[in-house]
This record gives sequence, structure tokens and C-alpha cells, in this order.
Amino acid sequence: MKKRALISLYDKEGIVEFAKFLEGKGVEIISTGGTYRYLRDNGIKVIEISEVTNFKEMLDGRVKTLNPIIHGGILAIRDNKNHMETLKENSIETIDYVVVNLYPFFEKVKEDISFEEKIEFIDIGGPSMLRSAAKNFKDVVVLSDKKDYGKVMEEIEENNQVAYSTKRYLASKVFNLVSSYDAAISNFLKEGEEYDEYLTLTYRKHGDLRYGENPHQKAAYYVNSIEEGALNNFEILNGKELSYNNIKDIDIAWRVVNEFDEIACCALKHNSPCGVALGENVLDAYEKAYKCDPISIFGGIVSFNNIVDKKTAERLTEIFLEVIIADDFTEEALEILKLKKNLRVIKCKNKPRAKNYMVSVDGGILLQEEDKDLIKNIEVATEKEPTKEELDDLIFAMKVVKYVKSNAIVVAKDRMTLGIGGGQVNRIWAAKEALDRGNGALVMASDAFFPFDDVVIEASKYGIKSIIQPGGSINDKKSIDRCNELNISMVFTSMRHFRH
Repeated sequence: MKKRALISLYDKEGIVEFAKFLEGKGVEIISTGGTYRYLRDNGIKVIEISEVTNFKEMLDGRVKTLNPIIHGGILAIRDNKNHMETLKENSIETIDYVVVNLYPFFEKVKEDISFEEKIEFIDIGGPSMLRSAAKNFKDVVVLSDKKDYGKVMEEIEENNQVAYSTKRYLASKVFNLVSSYDAAISNFLKEGEEYDEYLTLTYRKHGDLRYGENPHQKAAYYVNSIEEGALNNFEILNGKELSYNNIKDIDIAWRVVNEFDEIACCALKHNSPCGVALGENVLDAYEKAYKCDPISIFGGIVSFNNIVDKKTAERLTEIFLEVIIADDFTEEALEILKLKKNLRVIKCKNKPRAKNYMVSVDGGILLQEEDKDLIKNIEVATEKEPTKEELDDLIFAMKVVKYVKSNAIVVAKDRMTLGIGGGQVNRIWAAKEALDRGNGALVMASDAFFPFDDVVIEASKYGIKSIIQPGGSINDKKSIDRCNELNISMVFTSMRHFRH
């Protein structure tokens, strides 16, 4: 029995070589529309799909392969007598190779084109053929990825057939692709912020990582297929490949500096800020951030929401850093940073854009909105009001505290963190940690309310003049009274920022 291949492609790279190979093996080629003309013009003997179906394409090409002659030829189980008799009765021939890739919806949905134009890039016939062939993979070789042409040619050349394990692998790739494709369409069509019955995600593999958080853990990096974000559109200007931990740290460091309109620098270690500061220029911001914690910054990550210049680059190379992230780098700065071959230098093209945050648990996924807001309303709870300078520092510190692991306390002065305490199981330990390192700080920010007045008492010992916290504890009055007694102003925001 002669074999047939159905080829219908948007991306035609590599198909001429593959089609000629199949033709040389006696395989009859069927094709559609633009692919038919492309193959014909490249000297391949090809049959147009309408000659097989006896039905012309219609609705501007929307309907051409959705036909029982096509799907019957794909789906028939070859060793099922009834199936083969049905094909014979209906003059249907089997199709043994299905070579299809899809309209580029992943790419087009990101473009600045109309909603109606994007709809036209939703492929219907392609996924239908791929699914049919993948279901019947025992009898049909299905190719949805041009990278697999070579493997199939090699196996046919060596063994005159494609191995069962390869056909099963190719089928699994189809369902992986189609499910992601459908998820992208679903998310595109959805309106509103409600959470659907089923969580459908569409991420494309960017690459394997050397390992995960630890060397014994395997890891890979996936990027969103349909939405642009900071970490699927960055440029590595220097250094070795990014690690799992680098990517997690870059995410937080970049988010921190983009909380500010002013020039900002964030030094970060182990996914938590160790120094954040605003400055008159990038060098000033860096030097302030460095002073916050000159010990922890070693081997860490530094980010800027501005352009790194030569002088800043010279200072940055004085210590060991893993990664430097910025809006951009001057040519002189880049020349200096590239002298350190392993130093990863990242140019971030996008501001943070994520709408949701998710984390996996054993057997499930937690999904929530990103914590984008900062303050619901400012309420001075004490008799003493903060000065303008203190209020500016309080808001600065609250922007930082959002990115510190709970329980989180940040103490600051002059738009510069002096002490950061986070990840503690009670608030007084976090406060003591921040205050012990924050010599000279005048303001304190807390990610959640004070259940007791112990934090206020501790803050007063270190000269804190003003505190910002969400409020809402049944013991708020105790903290307010203690602040009044110790001549400390306290501001409530009515918005907490837990980060677990």
C-alpha cells in the first residue's frame, strides 16, 4: 500500500528538504493553499487537497481540511478490519504522515493589530489534524515541530520506518503544543479578572538550567507565550548563563527599583533586599545602597531603574557581584563590566507587568493578584504628626517592605534603608534585627500591624521618630498610647503586605 503525507504549514523552513526525502521514499504528498504552491514551485510533485476531497476551499480558507476523507484517512486504525473496510467503501486512502504547524497566534496576539485580526490567527484545521494524527500515533507519524524532521529522516533511512517510541514522543509534543495554543486563545478571549474553573497556562520553554536551587535539583526556565514581561524580554550583555536562583533574584530586584520614579538602586541577596536607596544619580544611589549592608551585598545582585555610567561601573567592579540589572548601560560602562567575564550584565527592556502571582503546593497551585498597591489611605493615629521629610521616608520604607519576607521590618533615613529584618516568625525579632543594623534610622515600616506595643518600645530605644504600619489590630490603642507616651508619630495605611 502506498503511503501518503499531508503537509500544511505556516512556517515552511526546512520542508522542501523533508518533502523531497519523503518523495524519494515513494511517499505521495498532499498539501494545501500556500504550502501546495510553495512545494510545487520547489519542484515537488504535490497533490492539492481539493483533488483529494473533491471539495474546494471555502470561507477564505477557513474550511479546507475539515473533511471526513482527510480525518478518516488519518484516524483509521490500520489493523482494525472494520476501519479499513469503511475506508474502502468510501474510497478513502490512508494518510501516514501529517506535517503541520500552526498559525502564529502566540506571536500575533502580542502585536498592535485589531481584535478581529488576531481572531483570524486562531488555527482550526491545523490543531484538528494534529490531534487526529496524534491520537492515532501508532499508525501515523505526526510532526508539529520542524526540529524533528531530521530525526524522522534518520530513522527512516536507517530502519525504513519510524520507531514506536519516536511516534509516541511526537504525539506527546502535539498535545503539549495544542493545549498551550488553546490556553493562549482562552486567556486572550477572557474578559475581567475572575478566576476560571480551570487554570490554563501557556508558557514556552526558554531553556534548561544547569540545576535548580541546589545542584541535585533539575530545572528549566519557561516564559509566557502571549504576554510580554520583564523576564521574557531581557538582554544578557555579558557573563555566563543565568541560574535558577539568579532569575528569581532578578525578578525581585527589578520589581523593587521599579517601585520608584526617582533614581533607585537595590542590592539583593537570597531573594530579599539587603540595601535600597534613592540618589541624585546612579552612583549616589549605589553608594547609599552599598552602605546599607556592605557585607550581604557580596556575591549578590544589584539593580538600577536608570542607565549605568562609567563611574558607577568602576565602583561596581570593586566587589564580587553575580548580576547587575539596569534599564541600559553606556558603552564605557559596558566595556568596564565586560572585563569580568562571569559577571552577568542584564538590560531589562520592560517594566514589571505581571497581573497574577502563583506558587505551587503539593497537589495544587495558589493564584492571586500581584501586590501592586501600596497604601489604601494615610491616617495619622497619634497626637504627633510626621514631618514632610519623615512621611517621605515612611513611604519609601513601605515600598521596600513589600519585598521583604514576612514578618518584615525596614528602618530608614533620607530615602535609604539602614536596617532590614525579615523572615522571622514574630515581629519583635524582625524589628530587633532591623534596628540592630539600622543605626541612625529615624523611621520604621512594618508589613503588618503590631499585635503588641513591644515593637514601639524597642523602636524608641534606637531613636525612631515615626512608624508606618497597616493598623487593624485589636491592640492598636496600646501601640498608639505607647507612641504618644514616647513622642513617636505613627501612620496607619489600612493595607498590609505579607510576603511568604
